[in-house]
Amino acid sequence: MKKNQHVVPHQDGWAVKGEGNSKATKVTKTQTEAIESARKIAKNQESELFIHKKDGTIRGRDSYGNDPVESKG
Repeated sequence: MKKNQHVVPHQDGWAVKGEGNSKATKVTKTQTEAIESARKIAKNQESELFIHKKDGTIRGRDSYGNDPVESKG
């Protein structure tokens, strides 16, 4: 199942969480490590990656497979 991945603040650093999951898939010390891990998962699942700031707002996002297909016509 395709689940969007979120990089969010965590008490021990940063967490990778699948959308709708209550538990983190992975917890890392740095946001960079969490982004790398989440990016791999999102690419594998062809889903979206959302990167949050410490205050919880979204600072960036990437799409891996959910982009609309351009018509040639």
